[in-house]
Amino acid sequence: MRYMCLMKSDEHQGETPPAIYEAMAEYDRWGRETGVLIDSQGLLPSSAGAIVSLADGAIKAVDGPFTEAKELVGGYAVIEVRSYEEAVELGRRLMQIHVDHWPGFVGSVEIRQIAEF
Repeated sequence: MRYMCLMKSDEHQGETPPAIYEAMAEYDRWGRETGVLIDSQGLLPSSAGAIVSLADGAIKAVDGPFTEAKELVGGYAVIEVRSYEEAVELGRRLMQIHVDHWPGFVGSVEIRQIAEF
């Protein structure tokens, strides 16, 4: 089963500690070596993006930053695991990296199974 994991947080939590990058690189290497991690990347700040929406038949594009948003997606991973429980455990491990290397970090990992028709 494949899952999309979306890392969400307030993008105004301050400078990312260098230790996070090192720990994430190790997590990434482990995932690729074991075949669990298919793809993962961090995302640039919302100031480099846009939201295109449709409401009442009108399409509207708004450039970032998205100051009204409380939590934004800051990165993603596509994983392939045997069960939902395994996917959740990988999400817990990702959050533990933040506990260990970024004091005060607040965020979440949304885990969604990819529909495979």
